This record gives sequence, C-alpha cells and structure tokens, in this order.
Amino acid sequence: MNINLIEGTYSLSEAQELLNKIIQVKIDYLESKISSSCHEEDIKQRENRIKSLQTQRSDINKLSAEEIRGITIQLNIDIE
Repeated sequence: MNINLIEGTYSLSEAQELLNKIIQVKIDYLESKISSSCHEEDIKQRENRIKSLQTQRSDINKLSAEEIRGITIQLNIDIE
C-alpha cells in the first residue's frame, strides 16, 4: 500500500510552516519514546536523532525568499 501524504509546490513560508510541524511531530514522538525507554543505547540514538532534526529545522528556517522561489515537497509512505 502507498500513501501519498504530501505532494505539491509551496511558497517558502508555507514550506517552512509545513516542514516545521512535521519535524516537531517527529521530535515529540522521539521524546515520548525516550520517556518510556530503559535502554541507554536507545535513548542516546533518539537524542542524536532529535539533535539532527533540530539542526535540519534550523537550516530550513534560515532559507530566504531570494534563495528559493518555490519548494516541492513529496512525502510518500510505502507499507509492505
């Protein structure tokens, strides 16, 4: 099964808003898993992933309209 979650071209501000929300949901999910995890290795891995997502979010927010005319976002989910 394939779920086409997002597909389109967005203005910079729309793309930033959409991507920020997606990233925040993923961060919230990872934080909830950290809260319920007992394994230090899992916690460290999730903390590193959160840091990576925060860096990517920061990079997205630094983009300016002069650099970008439009942003195409495609997010597909394949379930096998």
